[in-house]
Parts: sequence; structure tokens; C-alpha cells
Amino acid sequence: MFLTFFLALVFCAAISLMLLSAVAFIQDNRLFSSAPKEAQALLKPREKELFYGARIIGWTLMIFSLLMIAGVGVISIWDGFRSGYTFRQFFLRFVSIFTIYKLYDMTCFDWFLLCRSGFFQHYYPETAPVYNGRKYGYNIKSQLLKLLVIFPAASALAAWICTQFQ
Repeated sequence: MFLTFFLALVFCAAISLMLLSAVAFIQDNRLFSSAPKEAQALLKPREKELFYGARIIGWTLMIFSLLMIAGVGVISIWDGFRSGYTFRQFFLRFVSIFTIYKLYDMTCFDWFLLCRSGFFQHYYPETAPVYNGRKYGYNIKSQLLKLLVIFPAASALAAWICTQFQ
């Protein structure tokens, strides 16, 4: 269980690094497809880098975060094989990682970064009217759908696949 919690923390750190690299360094509007449509409509293209080399740093961090996410998957599966996990154990590991991540996403990204700190609005001030005055993020229904339906289903599928290869 300690390894599962640690992998969930690494997963959350990787997603945070991905967000930082996309928003602060790369600044490409195509990376914000999960933002609300009204915010996407207000986004202005950033032709000029924030500073010289910002996009190279951003893409390097993005690749590193993707490698971290892949590492979480590889280690969680490899350890499960090594430990002789059953379907239930694989499922609980995967659903725990996804649940911790989604709760982190909902509190840190949606509530704190988006609605309280103004992190996104600092880099994209034109979107401030969309987010100002919100008590919580814009997509609570899709967040709960992922937390309660999609992630458990994906965890069950991944656990089933893992048990087929043991």
C-alpha cells in the first residue's frame, strides 16, 4: 500500500509538472482543450516566448512528466506481477492511484489554482472574466463522472488485462 500511495504522489507531481510546462512555458492554445469553451474563445495566441528558451524548457518538462506517468504505470504493473497480485489487488492499486490523482486535481487545480490563486489568469489575463467569482472549477460534473465511473472502469479493465498476462 505504501508503494501505491507513493506512485499516486508521483503521478500527481507529474501532472502538476505537465500543467506548469503547458501554461507557463509552452503557452500553446492547443494544450488547453480541457478548458471551458468560453475561456478557449478568449485565449490569444502567444507567438512570442515568455523568455528565450521557454518553449524548449516547457517541452523538456512535458516529456519528463510523460516519462514519470509511464514510470508509474510500469512500476505499478511490474510490482503487481512480482507480488502475484490478483484482479482485486491490481484493481485497488489502479483505482487508488486514479482516485488520489482526481481528488488532487479537483482541489489543487480546479479549486486552488483556477479559482483562488489566479495562476492561469496570471499567464492568460484575458480569461479572468470566465474564472472570477467562481467558488469552484467549471467542470464538476465531468470531474465526478471520471472519479466515479470512468476511472473505476479503466482500473477494472487494466486489472483484467494484467491478470491475463500472469
